[in-house]
Formats: sequence, C-alpha cells, structure tokens
Amino acid sequence: MALAIIFGLVTLFAVWALFREMKKKNVLALGFAFLTVAVFGWFTVMTVIDLFHTGGWGAGH
Repeated sequence: MALAIIFGLVTLFAVWALFREMKKKNVLALGFAFLTVAVFGWFTVMTVIDLFHTGGWGAGH
C-alpha cells in the first residue's frame, strides 16, 4: 500500500508541475511533466487495481 501512496504523491506533484509549466509555456518541462504523469499515473492505477483485486498479495502462477 505504501508503494501506491508514493506513486500517487508523485503523480499529484507531476500534475501540479504540468499545469504550472502550461502557464509558463515551457515546452520541454511540459513534456517531462506529461510523461511523468503518464508513467506514474499508470503505475498508481495498476497498483491500486492489483491491491483491490488480489487483496495485496501477489497473484502467483
């Protein structure tokens, strides 16, 4: 659960940076912020889905 919280915080900070850089019209930083939101947002969603789906335990083989 701690991993999902950390990923969620990184995603929230990246969303904040995304809007800040849109105001400044800084294209390079906007691109990095977008990629960070995309990657960490995906990890956050998938981690939360895995936690609810498997109850926090690995699915195993």
